[in-house]
Amino acid sequence: MNSSQRWTSGRTAVAVVAGVAGAALLVGCAKSASSGSSSGSSAKSGNNSAAAQQVQSQAAAPGGGCTNTKYGAPKLDLKSTTVGFSQSESTSNPFRATETSSLTSQAKSLGIKFIQRNANANVSQQNTDIQDMIAQGAKVLIVAPENSDGLAPALNQAKAKHIPVLTIDRTVTGTACKDFIGFIGSDFTGQAKIAADDLAGGMGGKGDVAVLQGTSGNNVATERTNGFTSEVKAKYPGIKVVASQTANFDQATGQKVMAQILQSNKNLKGVYAENDTMALGAIQAIRAAGKVPGKDIKVVGIDGIQQAVQYVANGTMVADVETNPRFGPLAFGALQNFYSGKGVPANVIIKDHHFTSSNAKAALSNGDVY
Repeated sequence: MNSSQRWTSGRTAVAVVAGVAGAALLVGCAKSASSGSSSGSSAKSGNNSAAAQQVQSQAAAPGGGCTNTKYGAPKLDLKSTTVGFSQSESTSNPFRATETSSLTSQAKSLGIKFIQRNANANVSQQNTDIQDMIAQGAKVLIVAPENSDGLAPALNQAKAKHIPVLTIDRTVTGTACKDFIGFIGSDFTGQAKIAADDLAGGMGGKGDVAVLQGTSGNNVATERTNGFTSEVKAKYPGIKVVASQTANFDQATGQKVMAQILQSNKNLKGVYAENDTMALGAIQAIRAAGKVPGKDIKVVGIDGIQQAVQYVANGTMVADVETNPRFGPLAFGALQNFYSGKGVPANVIIKDHHFTSSNAKAALSNGDVY
């Protein structure tokens, strides 16, 4: 099985995946936000069970799955407990909007009191947000970290108060079932390798490439950079990475950085953007420079937002690898297993779609995108 096949979309309506100590996670489908708005929900992707997160692999912490007893947290009934969610970035990003909507919808469907804060890409603010939710009575926390190292003040306070923390979509520094319950997210290195293969295929295996990196200091950007460059080095001697700059997972910054790169690299033939909003910014800059994205310069991205998949469908982008943001069912399923004694794996890796010219139109029609 090649890397592309591993990421092909599964279309099972409901997946039940065995967890450690006989636990099972029932993966449902939560409403998700439309890519055209920072709030609201998408009827298609909300009602399409194929769009729900499904588990690709999982790994238990030493000693088995994490439970409240092993963690040193009191046993709680989630329906009588306040759960806090710390979002790292603005919901103007479709990924963040869908992530927040999925968690909010799942909490509501389970009858769980849910409070949330948005740090807007400021790690100091995220520490304050988490501490404020603790002060407001949150007894369990779900955290989408802004970076991997900067949340020690807030997480140490949660640990001191025996408040468990589940991390999603980015990791934090520490030990599973000691400093946090566990992690749910994607295989970021695998995503990057698929993106490298896609871009190389679109470029015919040769040419100069630029990399738009995500925010420094988090595992997602690091793994997506290393995965891409290692794949290119190992398999594509005709491709040269001539520029690799941070654009902070942001569209406006991506456009600005891409414009600067184009001025210095007149023969650029490809762009790898570590998320779709930066890819959209790069496309704006390419057009402003009088070039045609998809023809003069090939573009690949990661996330699977609606606009990017539409660009794949019409040839503006070569391909796009999804990062599924619909964390609600898996996250709350993990918390239920944490308190029931079934246990939570240290790492749960989700299966993501891979959008190419052969399936992008169908994905848009089926509601697989967000």
